[in-house]
Amino acid sequence: MDEEYDVIVLGTGLKECILSGLLSVDGLKLWKRFRGEEKPPAHLGASRDYNVDMVPKFMMANGTLVRTLIHTDVTKYLSFKAVDGSYVFSKGKIHKVPATDMEALKSPLMGLFEKRRARNFFVYVQNYNEADPVTHQGLDLTRITTRELITKHGLSDDTVDFIGHALALHRDDRYLNEPALDTVKRMKLYAESLARFQGGSPYIYPLYGLGELPQAFARLSAVYGGTYMLNKPECKVEFDMEGKACGVTSEGETAKCTKVVCDPSYLPNKVRKIGKVARAIAIMSHPIPNTNDSHSVQIILPQKQLGRKSDMYVFCCSYTHNVAPKGKFIAFVSAEAETDNPQSELRPGIDLLGQVDELFFDMYDRYEPVNEPSLDNCFVSTSYDATTHFETTVTDVLSMYTAITGKTVDLSVDLSAASAAEEY
Repeated sequence: MDEEYDVIVLGTGLKECILSGLLSVDGLKLWKRFRGEEKPPAHLGASRDYNVDMVPKFMMANGTLVRTLIHTDVTKYLSFKAVDGSYVFSKGKIHKVPATDMEALKSPLMGLFEKRRARNFFVYVQNYNEADPVTHQGLDLTRITTRELITKHGLSDDTVDFIGHALALHRDDRYLNEPALDTVKRMKLYAESLARFQGGSPYIYPLYGLGELPQAFARLSAVYGGTYMLNKPECKVEFDMEGKACGVTSEGETAKCTKVVCDPSYLPNKVRKIGKVARAIAIMSHPIPNTNDSHSVQIILPQKQLGRKSDMYVFCCSYTHNVAPKGKFIAFVSAEAETDNPQSELRPGIDLLGQVDELFFDMYDRYEPVNEPSLDNCFVSTSYDATTHFETTVTDVLSMYTAITGKTVDLSVDLSAASAAEEY
């Protein structure tokens, strides 16, 4: 270990692995974490057949993370499968998310006249081309707010709710007072991702779960000369006289470097707490009701539907993605914690799951860096949020990459020519 490196990356989280995942745990480790030494019941199946992602997130098929995976060529080590369904909670019921003008006309989310207005709005978004003023219809989306754009199309509050949260994937309603261009781009990404594989959702997910991503990046890093050191306890970041990170010490050995990349747990004095995430983890023997028997699905519960300050998310995956034994499903309900009682706070999402075999509750703190990397050479990631998709996570990764290298990643890859996950 007593050698010198350009950059030392601490941790095996997805952000850290992309820059060099989320930790995937088997069923026995999951059981011990929440139930101690109590023996798991036999009806749950074999522990080795579980690959439970503790912060599960789907990927947009046409999104930034997929482009990043293709850019790094890490997809040669991965196989993906399409996610069956994308749903939104509205007025006490689950509905499939309409993403195109034709789907809007069929959706039970809206009445007849609202469907026509929504269709016109979807057509505008689908035709919008930032480089072609003809498609702008006289609107400067960098100047008008999303609220103003929606008002122009006469959409109801309920329609705005599913468009903003289930299509554009905003976490709260602040986007309404921000420039409309971002929301339009997000909607186009959703529709493009949905169309890419003609599936029931715009999302994909790795076979065997997200734990495959850190392993894939580890292999890729090794190919390009990276060194992996596993099971290194109590890693301590060392600083020189000027307060700049200069190495990492573990078990009496120090690896020297000029930059350190890590999650907040390694440098608690360089981060601040920004909230908590509450989550429930369920093991089930059936798909989530009212999702067309989908074996993998995301359900978004917009804040306004629940009287909350931010959205709630339901994630479900099953044995078809090789994350559970035959006939078993893993579901997560997560939200930015607004109380100290996750059992009660997450109840609206849990109630959608139907009968569960086992249910676990957890909370974790969220942190963001407050240091100045140019002064201390420490690049600290932000803790994972409650969302069940990757778009916010990979934005942090790319920002960190630019801060570390001074370069911008060129993600203008031809996805149609990519071989990343023909399994989708």
